Amino acid sequence: MMLVGLTGNIAAGKSTVAAMLAERGATIVDADVLSRRAVEAGTLALRTIVARWGTGILAPDGSLDRAALRHVVFDRPDELEALNAIVHPEIARLRAREIALARARGDRIVVCDIPLLFERRLAEEFNRIVLVDAPRPLRLERLMRDRGLTHEEAVQMIAAQMPAELKRARADFVIENAGSREQLGARVGEVWDMLSRDAAIEPVDALRQRE
Repeated sequence: MMLVGLTGNIAAGKSTVAAMLAERGATIVDADVLSRRAVEAGTLALRTIVARWGTGILAPDGSLDRAALRHVVFDRPDELEALNAIVHPEIARLRAREIALARARGDRIVVCDIPLLFERRLAEEFNRIVLVDAPRPLRLERLMRDRGLTHEEAVQMIAAQMPAELKRARADFVIENAGSREQLGARVGEVWDMLSRDAAIEPVDALRQRE
């Protein structure tokens, strides 16, 4: 089984690429899905979050109000790191379980969609890394158009992540997402073909050594 890390800065189009890879036969393990499962009602993570930040971060039905929590921790590095320390170990546990299930099924290529793959120092866990990227002005435009953010909010969200240039240097494949959907699909197809080729010839679960 080949384990692929898929990443990309906000509004680069990573989720679209993940969907295209799924159409071609990849098993997708989505960090956003796992992050929601990690803080579902009744979980230890949610109880820990409430104990630290209070019931004001809960929705009326008792679930986590992610927007309210984001307002509390955004632009406050110490608080954000405290949140990550609560949530990320549970996400990692859930991801490991999904990977184990995929391995037991005999799945050939498993793609883990992880926005903060490099920031959380997870690169060494994967056979290949695919980065989705788009020019910064285009990502700003997408954030304001698709998410209703102000220009200032969009700039802050982009600035909070590791610069794409640093990620490009460490990725095995870069998928540019600045053109049409057809162009994106063609590039995804090229990368998928190369991943399929590598999966056929590389020793099972042989992770690449990284600095």
